[in-house]
Amino acid sequence: MGVLAVMAKHLDAIIGPGVMLLYPLYASLRAIETPSALDDQQWLTYWIIYSLVTLFELSSYKILSWLPFWPYMKIVFCAWLVLPVFNGAAYIYDTHLRKYVKMGVAVGGGSSSKYTEDQRKVLQMMSLDARKSVIQYVDKYGWEGVERAIRAAEREAKKR
Repeated sequence: MGVLAVMAKHLDAIIGPGVMLLYPLYASLRAIETPSALDDQQWLTYWIIYSLVTLFELSSYKILSWLPFWPYMKIVFCAWLVLPVFNGAAYIYDTHLRKYVKMGVAVGGGSSSKYTEDQRKVLQMMSLDARKSVIQYVDKYGWEGVERAIRAAEREAKKR
């Protein structure tokens, strides 16, 4: 019974590294190899949030040492961020962080001067993947090519 009691008392030290570091590391490496940016968003957001939690822990360790349940709260929170069932990190990004990131990021990676204000607004309304594709298309065919493609799609939609 003594071994089980010690394991229960130090559950955070046993499970924590796997939940907070090993699985996210493995999933991040897999995300790098996939073409989709959605999993990249999940794992980059996870690492940002995990870093913020760690900075919070380091800066307020004297207060947190008085809270015996803090390590377990951290594990539960990180599990919510990590587990594919919840995708908590992506949820936090979509609901809280995305609006700030979109405001601060220049469209086209700093070369936004080649777009009019209306064009920048249209690009800002797109998802990151769509925006990248449109910017690549504009670089190759010009904005006129995008407008031609839109008109062609509208004609096709009217035919149906």
